[in-house]
Parts: sequence; C-alpha cells; structure tokens
Amino acid sequence: MSNLIPVLTKEEIEKAVSDIARKISSDYKGCDLILIGVLKGAFIFLSDLVRQLTIPVKVDFIGLSSYGLETSPSQSIHLTKDIEIDLKNKDVLIVEDIIDTGLSLTYLVDHLKKFGPKSVKICSLLDKHERRKADIRIDYIGHIVKKGFLVGYGLDYAEKFRNLPEVYHLKT
Repeated sequence: MSNLIPVLTKEEIEKAVSDIARKISSDYKGCDLILIGVLKGAFIFLSDLVRQLTIPVKVDFIGLSSYGLETSPSQSIHLTKDIEIDLKNKDVLIVEDIIDTGLSLTYLVDHLKKFGPKSVKICSLLDKHERRKADIRIDYIGHIVKKGFLVGYGLDYAEKFRNLPEVYHLKT
C-alpha cells in the first residue's frame, strides 16, 4: 500500500504559478513567445500558467519518455511527440512539471535549438536535485524539492495520481 505525504498545497501551487506568470509576462513583454509544454506531466501547470499570463503566447506540446513504469528515470530518452509550431526566430519557453536528473531537458533543449529559435529558456514548477546529472539552468522555478518521488498536479506514477490537486511525496 502506498502513502501520500503532502509537499505543496493548492494555495502554494497557485502562488508559485502566479509569481512565475508575473515574471514571464514582464520578461517577454513585446516578444513573440512560444510555450512548449512537456507531455504529459506539465499539462496542468501549463494550463494554469497560460491563464495567468498578461501577454499573448502560442502554445505547443512535445512528448518525452524516460520513466516508463519505474520511479527512477532511465538513461534512454525517447521523443514521443514532436512540436508542430515553427520556432524560427521565436522566443521559446519550455514548461516542465519537474526537473529531476536534467537529462531529458538537456536532450530537449538541444532538440529545439535545431529549429532555429531566437532563445530557449526553461520553466518548471518543481526543481528536484536528488538525482541531478546534468548541469542545466532553470530560468523560472516554482518550488525546490530536495528528494522524493512526487505525484499530483500532473505528476504521475504509472499514469496514476495526475488528477490530485496538490503535490505529494509517494512513499511505497
């Protein structure tokens, strides 16, 4: 049986999203910004974030897989869905639910740069350092977490728990 230990409440998530949206709106005022949501985990965060922005944006999604049904990421990263919007000379902001090892994001940044964007930056609700393997700069962070396997608010374990409105540490 698994236990869920609270990490972030709805109110803490709402505040983090609002703070990030305010910074992005200020930093990208007058820019041609494209948000790239990383499926599947980031869709809830991205949805809430877009509604808080005060600037026009375009949205696309990309799919990556590195976990499968495990609680630790594999070294193998697979592209499961590519972008559909033209990124040439556009500002791109990758929106992630959580940064863990950083390997997926390193792969993704390199992949997106092939499309000739003006800039590529990273936004993540959660930044977890426990298993960090890549030196990656995260430009917008909602909350730093030291360790644990997290679920809820889009984060899953074997496609379960995404629907939870708060973030929890899954203890098995």
